[in-house]
Amino acid sequence: MTNELVVDVQPKEVTIALLEDKSLVELQSEGRNISFSVGNMYLGRIKKLMPGLNACFVDVGYEKDAFLHYQDLGPQFNSLEKYVKQTLSDRKKLNSITKATILPDLEKDGTVANTLKVGQEVVVQIVKEPISTKGPRLTSELSFAGRYLVLIPFNDKVSVSQKIKSGEERARLKQLLMSIKPKNFGVIVRTVAEGKRVAELDGELKVLVKHWEDAVVKIQKATKFPTLIYEETSRAVGLLRDLFNPSFESIHVNNEAVFHEIKDYVSLIAPERADIVKLYKGKLPIFDNFGITKQIKSSFGKTVSYKSGAYLIIEHTEALHVVDVNSGNRTKNANGQEANALEVNLGAADELARQLRLRDMGGIIVVDFIDMNLAENRQKLYERMCQNMQKDRARHNILPLSKFGLMQITRQRVRPAMDVNTEETCPTCFGKGTIKPSILFTDTLESKIDYLVNKLKIKKFSLHIHPYIAAYVNQGIMSLKRKWQMKYGLGIKIIPNQKLAFLQYVFYDQHGEEIDMKEEIEIK
Repeated sequence: MTNELVVDVQPKEVTIALLEDKSLVELQSEGRNISFSVGNMYLGRIKKLMPGLNACFVDVGYEKDAFLHYQDLGPQFNSLEKYVKQTLSDRKKLNSITKATILPDLEKDGTVANTLKVGQEVVVQIVKEPISTKGPRLTSELSFAGRYLVLIPFNDKVSVSQKIKSGEERARLKQLLMSIKPKNFGVIVRTVAEGKRVAELDGELKVLVKHWEDAVVKIQKATKFPTLIYEETSRAVGLLRDLFNPSFESIHVNNEAVFHEIKDYVSLIAPERADIVKLYKGKLPIFDNFGITKQIKSSFGKTVSYKSGAYLIIEHTEALHVVDVNSGNRTKNANGQEANALEVNLGAADELARQLRLRDMGGIIVVDFIDMNLAENRQKLYERMCQNMQKDRARHNILPLSKFGLMQITRQRVRPAMDVNTEETCPTCFGKGTIKPSILFTDTLESKIDYLVNKLKIKKFSLHIHPYIAAYVNQGIMSLKRKWQMKYGLGIKIIPNQKLAFLQYVFYDQHGEEIDMKEEIEIK
C-alpha cells in the first residue's frame, strides 16, 4: 500500500488529505488563524464552580467557558498548582521542576469545591475541541507529545505502549528512559519507538523538555489571563507526527513556508526520508491535480455510492450518527438473496470504515445493514468491520449485529465531524431561476478582463473557471485564450478548477490573492 499526503495551503485555511493507493481516507481542514486546538495549553482562570457536576468552568479566552472535571485535574494537580503559584509569585528567579517538591496525589473521591476556588489561576490543556454549542474540554494532567515519546511533568513513571509485544524490548526501553529522563518527569513510550537507538530518544526528550521550559517562562511573564503558554505544532506537522511511517511515498505541499516547515520536521525524525517532501508548483489547484476534489465531491454529502449501484445514506443527529445501507439498483446475485445481502453488506463495511476516518465521525454510530438470516454471514460482516477499523487511529468499540440487524459503533470524538457541503449554489441565476444566455458567458469574462487590464491596470492574473468552460476557451489554434492574450497581454492565465460550478469564475492576482470582480447582482 502506498501512502501520500497532500497539503493544500490557502490564505484562510490549510487542508490535508491522506491518500492510500490513490483513495482518499482522511481529510482535515483547519483555519490558519484558529486556536483552541487539541494539545494547546493555557494559564486560565476559574470562572464558576459546579459542585453538582463536581466540575468547574475555566476561562481560556474562548467565547464559551471550557469544562474541567475534578477527575481530569490529574493525580499530580497539587504539585503542579504549588509550582505555578511559586512561578507567578517570583518573576525574577525561575525554579526548576527537578527541584520542585512532589506533594501527595489528589484524592480520587475528593470534591472540586474543596480543591479549587473562583478566580484561581490554573494551567490546563485542551483535550477536546469546541463542538456544537459546547466549549472546549480541559485537563490539568499536562502532556507534551512527540513522535516517539510523551512527556508528563510531575510524574516519575515510565510506561511503554501495550502494542510493543516483546518483553525484552519493553524492558530495554523502560530501563533506557529511566536512565536519561530528568527528575520529576514521567514518560510514555509510543509504539513507533520500538527498536530506536538511545540518541534518537534522547534527542526528542530534550526537545519536549524544552517545550515545558518555554511554557514555564510564559507562565512567569504572564500579565493577563487567560494566556496561551504552549501551542501544538502546526496542523500539517501535527498530523504528520501521528501518521508518518516509512511507507509514505511522498508529501506534496503547495506553499513554500509550510514546505520548509514539514521538510525540517521530517529531516529531524527521519533524515533519510527528507527527499519525499516535494513542493508542488503546477498550474492546476493541487487537489485537482491529485484527483482529490472529485473524491471529496463524491464522498461527502448525505448519499454515498459505492460498488455496483449500492449506496449508503449518512445522517447526523444531535445524539448520534445514523447510516442506512441500500442495495440500490444493483443486479441480483445468482446465488440468491442471502448471498446478495452479504455482498452488499461487506462492501458497505469497507466504505463505512473509510467514511468514519474521512469525516472523523465520533460518538455513537448506528448502522442499519441489510438483514441476513445466517449467523455465519453476520459473523463474517462483524469480522470484516473489525478488520477495516484496525487502520483507524481513533479509539473505537464495535458490537456484533443486534437482533434487528443493527451494528453499534462508538468512536472517539476529539474534534467536530468533518462536513463538506457538496451541493453547489447556482452562481448564474443567483436564486432568480432565470439566467442570461450562457453563450454570452465568455463575453462577460472578456469584459471583466478588459476592466482589469485597462481600468485597474492589473496585467498579470489568473482566471479560474470550470474545466468544461476552460476546454471551450482553449480549443482551436486561434483559441479565445490566444485572442485575449493578443488583445490584453500575455499575463492572462486560464486555470481549470473542479471546485467551481459550471458558470462560476474567480480571478486571482500573481500573488494568489483573490480579485473581487463580482457585480452587485452576483453578491448574495
